[in-house]
Amino acid sequence: MNNLAVNNAVRFIGLLFLQVLILNYLNIFGHINPMVYIVWVFLYPVRKTRSLFLILSFLLGISIDFFSDSGGINAFAITFIAYFRLPILMAVLKKSDLDYGQFNLKTLSANKTILFISILTVIHHFIVFSLEYFSFSEFLNIISNTVLTSIFTIMISFLGITLFAKKK
Repeated sequence: MNNLAVNNAVRFIGLLFLQVLILNYLNIFGHINPMVYIVWVFLYPVRKTRSLFLILSFLLGISIDFFSDSGGINAFAITFIAYFRLPILMAVLKKSDLDYGQFNLKTLSANKTILFISILTVIHHFIVFSLEYFSFSEFLNIISNTVLTSIFTIMISFLGITLFAKKK
């Protein structure tokens, strides 16, 4: 097993336990719950097989659902953003497919990193809260929870990626 596989496995398990043991019980202002486990999708290498990436994303989401008793909401949302990660990355970076072989989120500029993280986070959270409330009458709650939770998730995710990035 190479170093990259070990790093991805440790990140997978670490983010899973961070989410279910600490962040699920952290309620900022009474109802904002950061969902930092999606950082795994941001940091997973682009050059790896997509089918394995989607399966592992689903497993991470279903594990979160198992511990959170949320019925598959997180599994669907994280698999959705994992599937659309590359097209969103291509839109943010505006490069050809050949440039993605060496992609590393830690080497992007802060603006592009925040934009990439923000787009995927807002999509993820909108899906989670839409499926959680599952009612048009709750649209304002869906939007407010999406925006507020996304702000805290983006801040924590960007801080974590910046602080734990290996300097080369």
